[in-house]
Amino acid sequence: MSEFDFDQIIGRRDTDSCKWDAPKAADKLPMWVADMDFKTAPCVIEALQARVEHGIFGYAQVPSSYYDAVTNWFATQHQFTFKPEWMLYTSGVVPAISAILKALIEPGDKVIVQTPVYNCFFSSIRNMQAQLVENPLICQQGYYQMDFADLQQKAADPKVKALLLCNPHNPVGRAWTKEELTRLGDICLAHDVTVICDEIHCDLVFPGVIHQPFAAINERFAQCSVTTVAASKTFNLAGLQLANILVKEPELRQKIDKALNVHEVCDVGPLGITAATAAYTHGQEWLAALRQYLFQNYQHVVHFFTQHCPQITVTKQQATYLVWLDITETGFSSDELSQMLAEQGKLLLNSGTVYGSKTGEGYIRVNIACPRSILEDGLRRIVKVIANNRV
Repeated sequence: MSEFDFDQIIGRRDTDSCKWDAPKAADKLPMWVADMDFKTAPCVIEALQARVEHGIFGYAQVPSSYYDAVTNWFATQHQFTFKPEWMLYTSGVVPAISAILKALIEPGDKVIVQTPVYNCFFSSIRNMQAQLVENPLICQQGYYQMDFADLQQKAADPKVKALLLCNPHNPVGRAWTKEELTRLGDICLAHDVTVICDEIHCDLVFPGVIHQPFAAINERFAQCSVTTVAASKTFNLAGLQLANILVKEPELRQKIDKALNVHEVCDVGPLGITAATAAYTHGQEWLAALRQYLFQNYQHVVHFFTQHCPQITVTKQQATYLVWLDITETGFSSDELSQMLAEQGKLLLNSGTVYGSKTGEGYIRVNIACPRSILEDGLRRIVKVIANNRV
């Protein structure tokens, strides 16, 4: 029995929650935005309470204790060793990706993404007046893999300057293996394509699964890549707005630092620093319990649809709390079912087409980072809406 109570239902309405208080979520059960309906780790709450008690929230500098906490965490949790001077900090992973792209590419350049993929990748690329190139993932019997032949062809285009890698992958839930990442890295290195790694879900692998940081594979990959990480997904701290960019190559680091400063997204607040430092220093036991609970939620989803709605197939995942459901056999399109669930089931989740107009068709994404009773409620709404609309 875990000492942490993830079954506790905590009301989030009227807390200015994007997930629960957005106008379209007003009368619905929200399982869409990627944050969790659990309290953060007790060590984080205690550290924040002590900081708030001090009562002054002026401009903050990032102390050495923060750098120590981050580097020690990645060394012990992921066998990823890097020096504090690799680290840049910013308000979030999405601003980080935008700054990295600004430092790397010119208008008209091309950037590869592996669809279906996190939708903010699309806007980050287009906002830089760059061209988006899709390297679609291949799904075989509910398990996603990379298409290396297609990647080789597209990376060979001299206009391609970067690849945005989601590792672990949102929304398909893959924790890419060392072998897969090595093949990807070799292709990108051969064509002078910089790999930009979004590893924000790195701590949320299922028990027994290993997260492989791309830059930790070898020296060559460390030199030709940039990694973004944050405690926000792991410890439910997104509202405190703090993320890191890890860059080994000094000249590239300087360019990215300049891009961050141009857009003034390089300053972070004292509460974010306090929370992340506490999480990375004392949060191991809480995270272990969380990972176990999320895995049990995932298993519950698999069992539920096998028993109650076999037309829905749950993707074989290894990481994240975002479950990717194949709804092809229901006969509804992604947008149709998402709309019916919102209107009839009062359930808010994401259509797969958000993550790729073609590669996401036939899928919906569901956030399962909630107490199991709430998860059960959401799953029953899905089954009921499908049953009520069956021709």
